[in-house]
Amino acid sequence: MGAVPILVLRPRDADDVFVSSTGVIGVPLPKDKARAGVEAALTAAPCSWEAAAETICTTDTFAKGSAASAVVGGTAVHVAGIVKGSGMIAPDMATMLGYIFTDAAVAPALLQEMLSEATGGSFNSITVDSDTSTSDTVLLFATGQAGGAPLTTRDDPGADALYAAIRAVSLDLAHQVVRDGEGASKFIEVQVSGAVSDDSAKRVALAIANSPLVKTAIAGEDANWGRVVMAVGKAGEPADRDKLAIRFGDHWVAKDGLPVDGYDEAPVAAHLKGLEIRVGVDLGLGEGRATVWTCDLTHGYISINADYRS
Repeated sequence: MGAVPILVLRPRDADDVFVSSTGVIGVPLPKDKARAGVEAALTAAPCSWEAAAETICTTDTFAKGSAASAVVGGTAVHVAGIVKGSGMIAPDMATMLGYIFTDAAVAPALLQEMLSEATGGSFNSITVDSDTSTSDTVLLFATGQAGGAPLTTRDDPGADALYAAIRAVSLDLAHQVVRDGEGASKFIEVQVSGAVSDDSAKRVALAIANSPLVKTAIAGEDANWGRVVMAVGKAGEPADRDKLAIRFGDHWVAKDGLPVDGYDEAPVAAHLKGLEIRVGVDLGLGEGRATVWTCDLTHGYISINADYRS
């Protein structure tokens, strides 16, 4: 992110300050410390994106940042974002704080529309442990420092390019949160197709991604596709066992609810030994599809959360 210009923003009044925090639920924020921190920040010298990303880390094992660019009205604009989060991650966002900035000029209503759309396919399509929290935030700021007339509708020249950059940054940051999932050793993509609707597909995908049995099987590199069948069933969405197809990576292990003829587990086992795992399910019922991202479940997750306050 070093090539992205550092933004210098000075709030004019209290309405320009947005407050967000995470911590132990039920423990009040130390107001004096927070007030002193805000006062110091208002007069501090500009810092790098990397320093800002590192500052907001808690149980994160690495700082998370992303950047992209676009051309709007003949002017190059930048999008940069930072995020923290690694546990209590599930839609909607959970214990995640994300801050995205663009130097493009964008009307507030259009900016909100772009953020909501980008969030749906990124921060709201990830899960680490199925738990949500009392503290979650993602903010998108348009400073207008790049100049030019403000974008007001999606039909304006460059609006689609800017949205693509915002979505790319949001998705990259969301993936980084999953890759840093507490105790995680594998990054897992779950694709569901053939559902009765996109919403139904997403609910099935999340049921798979949140299943402790599926996540521990992948942690153990065990091609136990019966656990995926179980997760599909518990989603409570329309499904037909006799139309169900399941794959790991590019290898189909089951079709029409039965093991594939001549199924060879060796290439599947090889895929599961990798760090990036893909699970695919086709329900065979319609055109609905969805993709969500998660991580495996290891002893490391237990250690981190059993000792969280000690």
